[in-house]
Amino acid sequence: MNYSCWNQFWKNKTLRNEFLFTFILLLVLLYLFSNYLNYIESRQGIVLNDPVIKSFKPIDVTWFTFLLIYIGVVAAIISLSQFPERLTFAIQVYIVMVLFRIIAMYIVPLEPPASMIQLKDPVVEHIGTGIQINKDLFFSGHTATMFLLYLVSANKLLKNIYLVLTFLIAICVLIQHVHYTIDILSAPFFTFGSYSLVIFIKRFFNKNILLV
Repeated sequence: MNYSCWNQFWKNKTLRNEFLFTFILLLVLLYLFSNYLNYIESRQGIVLNDPVIKSFKPIDVTWFTFLLIYIGVVAAIISLSQFPERLTFAIQVYIVMVLFRIIAMYIVPLEPPASMIQLKDPVVEHIGTGIQINKDLFFSGHTATMFLLYLVSANKLLKNIYLVLTFLIAICVLIQHVHYTIDILSAPFFTFGSYSLVIFIKRFFNKNILLV
């Protein structure tokens, strides 16, 4: 971690308050979102006729999927911790993306594919409520998160890696029949919309954004 960078960042009252507010908002949103997912899981949705997933049998790639996800997230935390302003920006984009997911899932209630092999998070399964969430479908949160990390990454090598991870995660959740094709294809568009919206808001308030 670049402590000198954080020291300068923390001395700036505006930046410090923005980071603290953003982090608190993230915690509140994640708490509310976990309860919202329980509501989504209890709601009746529709089953889509997806010719792509009907064309092959599902394959269980749960451990490979989460291995990619957790490696990607840990690498992002280490990388972004070197750039506190960029880390704040990344969290803000994630918050907007989650808000878009809340709206999208409410408007488009879906039942998972009948052939789905459940994607059980090996970490959350041991610390969560014990309720398996399968209906958080439109749009794919895992695919969206990887694409978000691609957009906000400061390191060009990491950006390329996250782009590859986005495709790999998308393929994994598809071949396991965890998501419909439309869930996966729409995820990058919602993520880029979240990214663009945060940039627009920051520029509206005359905040300089360094996205190099």
